[in-house]
Amino acid sequence: MSNSSFLTEFLLLAFADKRELQLLHFSLFLGIYLAAVLGNILIISAIASDHRLHTPMYFFLLNLSILDFGSISTTVPKSMANSLWNTRAISYSGCAAQVFLFLFFISSEYYLLTVMAYDRYIAICRPLHYGTLMGSRACVQMAGAAWASGFLNAVLHTVNTFSIPLCQGNAVEQFFCEIPQLLRLSCSDSYFRKAGVTAVSFCVACECFVFIVLSYVQIFRVVLRIPSEQGRHKAFSMCLPHLAVVSLFVITAMFAYLKPPSMSSPALELVVAVLYSVVPPTLNPLIYSMRNKEIKEALRKLIQRVVFYHS
Repeated sequence: MSNSSFLTEFLLLAFADKRELQLLHFSLFLGIYLAAVLGNILIISAIASDHRLHTPMYFFLLNLSILDFGSISTTVPKSMANSLWNTRAISYSGCAAQVFLFLFFISSEYYLLTVMAYDRYIAICRPLHYGTLMGSRACVQMAGAAWASGFLNAVLHTVNTFSIPLCQGNAVEQFFCEIPQLLRLSCSDSYFRKAGVTAVSFCVACECFVFIVLSYVQIFRVVLRIPSEQGRHKAFSMCLPHLAVVSLFVITAMFAYLKPPSMSSPALELVVAVLYSVVPPTLNPLIYSMRNKEIKEALRKLIQRVVFYHS
């Protein structure tokens, strides 16, 4: 394959050759996908339907659930369909769309997690200024900036990736069109072009990560000075779910995109890809709902209304 202009499709990673194992993969991913979709839809519905949750923190959580729903819907259904129909193919345009949408959702989620760290910092470290700094207009602007930044990042990487000549075939060793795997198909003389775009995104990601870390350093300094044990528990219950989500997402995503070639192996890359693309959208609703009494109460009322309506 001398040039990417001749490519009409890519071949994604096949989880197994035996039909029984393919159906097992389909069933496993179907269960995970349904759990993620149901969990995120419940969070979105609970926040939207309960006026008590119309606050900055829950507004950002609603946006996070929408992004989680979008990201897992971009990758998992195609992988399930391939296993069900015993194929590996994804069209060139389909692969490009998958790269763009997945990057758009996960980049927006990362920027939104940064905004959520700022929200927690203001709520705990500067509570008297919270109403001023986190008004409805400011929240909409910050959420919009996260979505817009994710869109620009997705456009940049998608255009860069699919404008590079691909000389190493069309087999993508991943269950979705992942940029590191696509770049392995590129010609060797495009290295500096790849490195330049990666460096820009890495710098932005590092700035966001440093901001999140510094925010939580300040938060924990304030929380540990709270004399009431109940007050400390309430503050930690607000922050720990967000910190758990950030840690899982950042560590696995950075490892997937920045690990040295010497650490590459098909099994490891598959596990890491699942950890940052499938696990967070599935666990986020569980993490936030289990440690949040207001979400649990809103979900209980929502379920009661649905049951009463259909009874």
